[in-house]
Amino acid sequence: MPLSHLKKAGDAVFVDSYVTKAHEIVVPWDGKEVAPFSLIGAPLSKTSISHSGASFSPTVIRKMLSSYSTYAIEDDIDLKDVMVTDFGDILMHVTDLDESRNRIRNTIEELLSQHSNTIPIVLGGDHGISFPSISGFKKNKGKVGVIQFDAHHDLRNTVDGGRSNGTPFRSLIEQGIIDGENLIQIGIRNFSNSKPYSEYGHDHGVTIYTMRDVRQQGIEKIIEKSVNSLCEKVDAIYISVDMDVLDQAFAPGCPAIGPGGMDSMTLLDAISLLANEDKVQGMDIVEIDPTIDFRDMTSRIAAHIILTFLTNKQKAIV
Repeated sequence: MPLSHLKKAGDAVFVDSYVTKAHEIVVPWDGKEVAPFSLIGAPLSKTSISHSGASFSPTVIRKMLSSYSTYAIEDDIDLKDVMVTDFGDILMHVTDLDESRNRIRNTIEELLSQHSNTIPIVLGGDHGISFPSISGFKKNKGKVGVIQFDAHHDLRNTVDGGRSNGTPFRSLIEQGIIDGENLIQIGIRNFSNSKPYSEYGHDHGVTIYTMRDVRQQGIEKIIEKSVNSLCEKVDAIYISVDMDVLDQAFAPGCPAIGPGGMDSMTLLDAISLLANEDKVQGMDIVEIDPTIDFRDMTSRIAAHIILTFLTNKQKAIV
């Protein structure tokens, strides 16, 4: 006989029959059907050059979806009938970082080869996961362009410390997975990089927008120029969101917090604009450490990024 007054663990605390919570549209993969959108966790943070508990982030971001409804009042769009397949988390090797990266690359490659019509949203993990994730993405998407939101170039050399969360985009360029001219960095800011890495970016054709550029030009103009530039040259666009692009006031859960960054509304506006583009076919969200966050502020923004992306993809479809 069932027990009274029980609810499923992890469900919203308060249930309103007129409100659909965002986590309700996320459905575990049944081994068969796959929705137009997918979540997949890449809980790797052992490659971080600073202390990081970003491996805990996929679980917390999923949990934060239960804090929000599916209704976007500004767009008058309700996501309650939009399904998202959750493939769970990629199992990381305990000690072998190369093997962990291989598992990420292989999983994304296999996912898209078997289910080419789904748009993967990869939940990191530190930014090191973008190298294998984009590598797997390219195998099925052809020529790839990347729009990277970040305070840092992540173009560090791989000699001093091997592949880390500071090297993914250098690795992608040097491995020939993306061309430097098809990488656009937005939000790069003062005292977070070194001149040799800025020069490396310029020498390899990387387009770099600093935070001053964001303030002076506005995010709409930058996104418009970025999309127009990439759409002429690539088959698909991948968005990589390093949450430390945000000012420390908005993202206290980033290992590399700092002042002078983007506000959350500017980032969400950028995601809205990008989601409208047909060639935007994948995204990752990285560099959240829930163990140092305050009231899950940073993970809550990540949940909003996901919902904003879904909302504007739906607008584009309709």
